Amino acid sequence: MKIYSYPVLVVLAGMVVSCVESSKKMAENSRPNVIIIFTDDQGYQDVGCFGSPDIETPHLDQMAREGVRLTDFYVAQAVCSASRAALLTGCYPNRIGIHGALMPNHPGGLSLSETTLAEMLKANGYRTAIYGKWHLGDDPQFMPNNQGFDDYFGIPYSNDMWPFHPWQGTKFNFVPLLLYENEKVVDTLEDQSMLTTQITERSIEFIESNKDTPFFLYIAHPQPHVPLFVSDKFKGKSRRGLYGDVIMEIDWSVGQILETLKDHTIDEETLVIFTSDNGPWLSYGEHSGRALPLREGKGTAWEGGQREPCIMRYPGKIPANQTISTPVMTIDLLPTIAGLTGSQLPVNKIDGKNVWSVITGQSSESPHEAYFYYYKTNELHGVRYGDWKLYFPHSYRSLNGREGGKDGLPVEYEQNIITEIALYNLKTDIAETNNVASDNPEIVEKIEKIADQMRQRLGDKLRNMEGTEVRSAGSI
Repeated sequence: MKIYSYPVLVVLAGMVVSCVESSKKMAENSRPNVIIIFTDDQGYQDVGCFGSPDIETPHLDQMAREGVRLTDFYVAQAVCSASRAALLTGCYPNRIGIHGALMPNHPGGLSLSETTLAEMLKANGYRTAIYGKWHLGDDPQFMPNNQGFDDYFGIPYSNDMWPFHPWQGTKFNFVPLLLYENEKVVDTLEDQSMLTTQITERSIEFIESNKDTPFFLYIAHPQPHVPLFVSDKFKGKSRRGLYGDVIMEIDWSVGQILETLKDHTIDEETLVIFTSDNGPWLSYGEHSGRALPLREGKGTAWEGGQREPCIMRYPGKIPANQTISTPVMTIDLLPTIAGLTGSQLPVNKIDGKNVWSVITGQSSESPHEAYFYYYKTNELHGVRYGDWKLYFPHSYRSLNGREGGKDGLPVEYEQNIITEIALYNLKTDIAETNNVASDNPEIVEKIEKIADQMRQRLGDKLRNMEGTEVRSAGSI
């Protein structure tokens, strides 16, 4: 047996402590930082690498070259609050009782019984922050600091929820647009031109303050939701007018975030996801985005309403310069991030699945049999099954080929009705122009059976069925 002298033992002890600290640091580094950048009402085409002919987005394009571009990425509902609820909980919005867009002073909000992405990661030692738009209940009990976020700076609802647009002011009793610093109101906004810059600056400060610990940063830009605002540094810079200026500033913001990660050498330890909450608000015309070549926009289950541009970047983990066409939805982000970070999934049942193998190109097979497109008060409008998209009879809003509004004023929508089942092959007909239901009765029958199974779980107001698993909004 070898006998060590006291000095040698001290050195060995120090080596052990150093190894323990090193192992601890390695364990911390194995939990990647997560940044989700979520814009508002941005169209599928409104990014250079997704085909924009007149908006320059060099930073998003570079992000796509360094990561993956998901061409068939969906939000869970084509309207603000419901879409955000799905992102943060991994659930279809109707499962948790969030429908449409919550108005100011709404009595409910995202139930505190739900586990948000922020709460899941915070329980795993993450620092968490949201900067931008919340829109999941403005009653104090439902605000971000009670939903897992350590830090919050932003607005509690959409940026038009105050008497800005005359036609909306007569329809809704809007309140002033409040700016919050955590639980305190710090300003009432009329000029929002510096808000994108402020959100970016706060995000950079958060990254710099938490560069040595795992963090989750949710950047929920209020733009390009109308009314449009842009800072002087981007005013008049775009070939697409004010809307293009706004997108260029958001692209700049993305560039600032990515540069900060590189400056602090945490670039390869951070998953960054960019997408939007729903398609463009087409009635605003020149102040709205474009979803081309997709059909329709915000407020519909057509592809233009729920298919969004999506870019993901995680150097060394997500292969660079890849394009993925396998369908993915925002409900999948929570379970995917849970698997990536070693976090515990919520106790409540969720609808999303871990799609990491799809994002990294290891598999082209979705773990979902199908995706379901509900709208507002629990109406099942459509189902995507492989390359097929089937729609059930329902009403939807449309401009029916008319031009949208000018100078920030909208054109009223018309109500259209699908009177019979419609089926489209998205691989050959991305614009959904050719109904092939009569030519494919076996596909229609298959999807109808899958839809009926979902109706048994979540219900369908159109079929007068009650979902037994729906959790009510605002219940505590």
